[in-house]
Amino acid sequence: MTVRVVLADDQPLVRSGLRVLMADHPDLEVVGEAATGAEAVQVVSDTSPDVVVMDIRMPGMDGIEATRRIMAGSASTRVLVLTTFDEDDYVYGALRAGASGFVVKDMALDDILAAIRVVAAGDALIAPGVTRRLIADFIGRRPAAAPERFPRPIEGITEREREVLTLVGRGRSNTEIAEDLFITVATAKSHVSRLLTKLGARDRVQLVITAYEMGLVTLPR
Repeated sequence: MTVRVVLADDQPLVRSGLRVLMADHPDLEVVGEAATGAEAVQVVSDTSPDVVVMDIRMPGMDGIEATRRIMAGSASTRVLVLTTFDEDDYVYGALRAGASGFVVKDMALDDILAAIRVVAAGDALIAPGVTRRLIADFIGRRPAAAPERFPRPIEGITEREREVLTLVGRGRSNTEIAEDLFITVATAKSHVSRLLTKLGARDRVQLVITAYEMGLVTLPR
């Protein structure tokens, strides 16, 4: 299956580099490009891609608002945030807008391509160590008065599902969750699927955020 990709970045060199690299991979196809958030929303509307590689800082409409509008208008397109970890304080906002994961601009291009494939396949925890650090960092920077999405304690989930949510928050894969809890991988997948439904989460990234917000996972010191 070919993954259809839109590249949204105000730096032509970034778009060009990714486009040239993808040309050597028949399972990836660039179906559109955008230099602003507004352009990204329009290109997605015109092309219905599987994945948008979305920069945050763009002129006019930024990547957060573009992500929000894309998520509101498309049930199938996923957004992969393109960010600079040391500088970009807007990643958390992009996650809340519905983004499914991260790629960091100084990552190897092959790793970015791998991330696109993972997100297209419906997963969100690319490079779990990086994802955990990013989410923990940006949740930790939120104002103390910021409202939580879910009340404490989390209503409507079982104790086993709470254990699974905690492990998801720690970046554990379904296979690792199964090993930790002495259950089958299929059972672990079922628990994750039920958590997504019960908590109204789009993907595993939002489950990770919930685990941090509810205090199930401790922020790194």
